[in-house]
Amino acid sequence: MKMSGKITIVTGATSGIGLACAEEFAENGSDLVLMARRKERLDEISINLEKKYKVEVLSIQCDVRNREEVNAAVASFEGKWRNVDVLVNNAGLASGLSKIQDGDYSDWEAMIDTNIKGLLYMSRAVLPLMVERRTGVVINIGSIAGKEVYPNGNVYCATKHAVRALSQSMNIDLNGTGVRVTDLQPGLVETEFSEVRFHGDKERAESVYKGYTPLSGKDIAEIALFAATRPKHVNIQELMVTPTAQATVTIVDKK
Repeated sequence: MKMSGKITIVTGATSGIGLACAEEFAENGSDLVLMARRKERLDEISINLEKKYKVEVLSIQCDVRNREEVNAAVASFEGKWRNVDVLVNNAGLASGLSKIQDGDYSDWEAMIDTNIKGLLYMSRAVLPLMVERRTGVVINIGSIAGKEVYPNGNVYCATKHAVRALSQSMNIDLNGTGVRVTDLQPGLVETEFSEVRFHGDKERAESVYKGYTPLSGKDIAEIALFAATRPKHVNIQELMVTPTAQATVTIVDKK
């Protein structure tokens, strides 16, 4: 098993790409630290993965937007759990879809606090552990929106551009430490993403994925695993993946 004896942290682990990464890494032998806000769901997933794949899972209720919670969570690691091999910075969201002059402050803050500050808090807490051991892989779940912008996507696109810039900066700052960073940039993936963006409007969310075959969380998880298991001299700094039907953020071949 590719990840036997390794430890992988996944944030936002209770749904979508995060849950798929937890499953994929566990299937390949990695012990897991799963972090998310929904404790009951988190505990259920952890128990199921332990039983199914015979790995150890440490589940921690944590909101990555809260720096004190993040620091306390990582500080609680003892023994082997401090030997973090992979950090999947997955926690993120889009909230709202509006012109900047009509934007909702709470939507903006939710995206900035989660997509940028949450990623920074987790990275700041975990990277010293990796640097000390001179090994590790950070996989930042970015987006095609980190390369392009689209109508009404202003702040979300800005946060994912920030993820791309931070990933590039991390590779510069970590050069010589043995720690590698990948900015994994999915296009359209069918998860709870659109339902969250549209504040629970399921019908509107479902329409985003009709008329073509979108990516699945598993598609992204398999690529994350690939990046995490390259030889130590190989660093996949940036990788964008879309459904075959998607050419750009806004050009999608829908039947």
